[in-house]
Amino acid sequence: MREYNIKTVPRHNKAPVEKLYLPAIFQGLKITARHLWVNLTDILGVETLEYPEEQPKDITPRYRGLHRLTHREDGSVRCVACFMCATACPAQCIHIVATERTDGLDEKMPAVFEIDTLECVFCGYCVEACPCDAIRMDTGIFSVIGKRREDFVLDRERLLSHTGAFGEEVSRA
Repeated sequence: MREYNIKTVPRHNKAPVEKLYLPAIFQGLKITARHLWVNLTDILGVETLEYPEEQPKDITPRYRGLHRLTHREDGSVRCVACFMCATACPAQCIHIVATERTDGLDEKMPAVFEIDTLECVFCGYCVEACPCDAIRMDTGIFSVIGKRREDFVLDRERLLSHTGAFGEEVSRA
């Protein structure tokens, strides 16, 4: 059997009442009661936001909202189904099925492009990984509601229907 050399350090200057931590508990309760009293007596001084009817005013263009797919100037989808966004996604919530493009602009395009927002962590890696600026998170939609799981899966048509909320529709690519 192996022996371990364990050094025990005694606590000094602790009264029996302090060992029960009662003074610290009462001090915490006193602070909580003081904050409660201030909030109850100055109810009109508390700033509230009637969300979702009233949207926050401090949202900047860098804030990541719901995803969208961008269009080219001729109206076609900008995505070339390179799978870079799906590869970069840590949550693995992007599903793409590629098909051959018939308009001659690129080799392929997405036949299926789905993002499961229940699995998405909204990290923005898909936006950073896209080489042709086809996916963005600047819709200004910050809450997604639905009654079924299928309501949270954004398909290609829903992603193409979203527009940019901050007025920038021209591609940065």
